[in-house]
Amino acid sequence: MKVRLLPALLAAALTLAGCSLESSNDTPAGTVKVVVGYQSKTINTVTAGTLLKAQGYLEQRLRQITDRGGARYQVEWQDYDTGAPITAQMVAEKIDIGSMGDYPLLINGSRTQANERAKTALVSVTGYNPRGALNMVVVPPDSTATSIAELAGQKVSASVGSAGHGTLVQALTRAGIDAGKGVEVLNQQPQIGATALESHQVQALSQFVAWPGLLVFQNKAKLLYDGAELGVPTFHGVVARRAYTAEHPEVLQAFLAAQLDATAFQRDRPFEAAKIVADGSGLPQEVVYLYNGPGGTSFDTTLKPSLINALKGDVPYLKSIGDFAELDVDGFVDSGPLRKAFAEDGRADYDRSVATTANPSLISGTDPICGRAVTDSARAGEVWIDGADRPQPAADAGCLLRAVQTAKSQGKVVRAAYLPDAELGTRWLADKSIWVRDGDAFLPFTTPAAAQRYRQAHAGAVNVSYDQAVTDVRP
Repeated sequence: MKVRLLPALLAAALTLAGCSLESSNDTPAGTVKVVVGYQSKTINTVTAGTLLKAQGYLEQRLRQITDRGGARYQVEWQDYDTGAPITAQMVAEKIDIGSMGDYPLLINGSRTQANERAKTALVSVTGYNPRGALNMVVVPPDSTATSIAELAGQKVSASVGSAGHGTLVQALTRAGIDAGKGVEVLNQQPQIGATALESHQVQALSQFVAWPGLLVFQNKAKLLYDGAELGVPTFHGVVARRAYTAEHPEVLQAFLAAQLDATAFQRDRPFEAAKIVADGSGLPQEVVYLYNGPGGTSFDTTLKPSLINALKGDVPYLKSIGDFAELDVDGFVDSGPLRKAFAEDGRADYDRSVATTANPSLISGTDPICGRAVTDSARAGEVWIDGADRPQPAADAGCLLRAVQTAKSQGKVVRAAYLPDAELGTRWLADKSIWVRDGDAFLPFTTPAAAQRYRQAHAGAVNVSYDQAVTDVRP
C-alpha cells in the first residue's frame, strides 16, 4: 500500500487549498479572537461546524459574556475538506478549536503534544455510529465487484490517516488481504478521489460521510462495503488547544454550550437542520438527511467509554502507516469542561447521558399508508414526497414500498426514501439498496455481500430490483 508518512501528510496540509478563509490579523485591541476549524461537508460534525455557524449559537453565547461586562470576541470560521489541515493549523497555533473524525483526532493529539502551546484535548463528541457505518467503500456503477476481497491488486482512493482509510485497512485485513501490499492506495482529498473514481483512474474509493452517500445518490457510484460490518464504533469530535483554553476558559465553555444548543436543534428539528446544513455545505438536502435524519447519526456530545475504547483500538492502525508519537489517550480526553456545560445548561444529566447508547433521534409518528404507529425503529423508514413539508414515516419496508407505489400512482415525485439495512441497521437510500424477496416479504440491504449472506441462510429468497419490489408489494 503506497502511502505518505504522517509527518509529510500534515506538512503538506499546511498548503492545502481546503481553507475558505485565511487567518486575519485585524483583531481590534481588547478583542479576544477564537479561530474555529470545521468541515462543512463532513456532516456529522455539523453541531460543531456548519449548523453551529449558520445558527450563530457561538456568537450568541459569547455576546452574553460581553453583555455581562466581559471582553469582546471575534469568531473566525475556517472550512476544510479533511481533519489533517485543521491539525496542521493547530500545530502552528493558528486554530484554537477544531472538529474531525476519530482517526484524525488521534493524529491531532499525537502531533500537537510536543508543543505546549499547540497541545490539544478531546473535549466533546459531535456524532457517532456504534457499528462504524459512517465510513464506506464505493465502486463505479459498472463495477463487477461484489465484495471487499475483489479489490485485491486494485487502486483505491482514500485520504490517508482518515477514518475512511482506517476502515479500508481493517476491512481488507478481515478479508485476508495484506493491507500493506494487497492494494495500491492513492492518497487523495475526497473530491479528487471522487473524480478519480468517476474517470476510472481508481477502482474504488474509501471515505467518510457524506462522500459515499453523495456519490451513490448522484449515480456516480454504488456501495461495495458498509463500515458497519466491522462492528466498531466510529465518531467525530472536538479538540481544543489547551494553552488557548487555559487563557480563555470562558470561550471553551461558550463553545460547548453552543454545541449543546446546536445538538438540541439537530435532534428536535432534523429535517429543518438538514436544509440549513445543505445550504451551508452545498450538499443535496437528501444526502444530508440520509445521515443526519432520525435513525442515522447519533448526535450525542458525551465522551462515552465505548468511543474512547474504540479510539485506543485505532492506535495500532496509525502506527502501521507512519510516524505516530505515543499518545496517552486517557490523558488526551478531558470531559471536565463538557460536564460543566451540562451542569450549566440544565437540559440533561451528563452521567445519565454518557451511559445512554440508544440513538436520541428515532422515527416516530403514524404511518399514513399502513395506518399504524411506528414502534420498531430497527425497521422503520421515511418517504420524502416532493412538495411535502417533511418526510412521512413508514412502519417497515413493506409499508415504505407501498407508500412509494401510492405516490407514483398519484403522479407524485418521491425525492428520497430511507430505510435501515435489514442486517446491520445502517440507514440507507431505499432505491440504492439491494432488495431481496423472501416469500411476501421484501428486505433491503446496503451491499451485495449482505444480501448474499441472507440468501444463503434463507432458501427461496431471491434478489429483485427496487422497481420490481415497488410494483409487487401487496397490502
